[in-house]
Amino acid sequence: MDYLAVNRNAWNQRTEIHVESEFYDVNGFLDGNCTLNDIELAALPNVKDKSLLHLQCHFGLDSLSWARRGAKVTGVDLSDAAITKATQLANQTKLDAKFICSDVYSFTEINNHQFDIVFTSYGTICWLPCLKQWAEVIASSLKSGGTFYMAEFHPCYDLIAGYSYFDKSHPDIEEEATYSENAGDETSKVVLWSHAMSTVVNALIGAGLSIKEVNEYPYSPYNCFEGLIETEKGKYVIPHKGNNVPLVFSIKAKKR
Repeated sequence: MDYLAVNRNAWNQRTEIHVESEFYDVNGFLDGNCTLNDIELAALPNVKDKSLLHLQCHFGLDSLSWARRGAKVTGVDLSDAAITKATQLANQTKLDAKFICSDVYSFTEINNHQFDIVFTSYGTICWLPCLKQWAEVIASSLKSGGTFYMAEFHPCYDLIAGYSYFDKSHPDIEEEATYSENAGDETSKVVLWSHAMSTVVNALIGAGLSIKEVNEYPYSPYNCFEGLIETEKGKYVIPHKGNNVPLVFSIKAKKR
């Protein structure tokens, strides 16, 4: 199975839905709202005049939010529909961002730049079969002394949702609707991989990055899973036997 073609088709369909959704609130962004969360803003407080590569950027709202904070942004995504919309938004807002249609693994074949920051967030690594190769792309895209930062949904949730916590030799192939409130009955086939926390950390170490921080959070900033309860504005939890399940982790690393 050509998983890239399957997932590209799914994300092309999802882009059309997401652009019209309250979940993404494009009009709010155009009015000046920042789509980034406190987690990543606290970790990267000063991006002004820094080059930032955003891998798996979808249709660019987070990328453009970094650009609004002064970064010189390059966004990459495998969905041509998403890249087309991101480019339109960049032109409309006149922000310093460009967008490239490419899957993560192929990006090094077309990229000859290195960046101060490589960023990725929330629901990205499950679309990749090999994190070793992913980490090598990150390392090769960073300048010496550059920063990699990721915020990602915790694999503990995968276990609760009925998937494997640990890596498997084969992907999960599903027919599912997207997560925004306007998804309706439309579904698409997707190909997904499980990755344990240890796999993520070891892939980055193996690519020569120095891990500076690993953090875990007992909430999701997005209401995008079943069973979530909003306990504070913008913080959604899943209680389990009197305690909250870890729903997000983050990693900051440096290239030596």
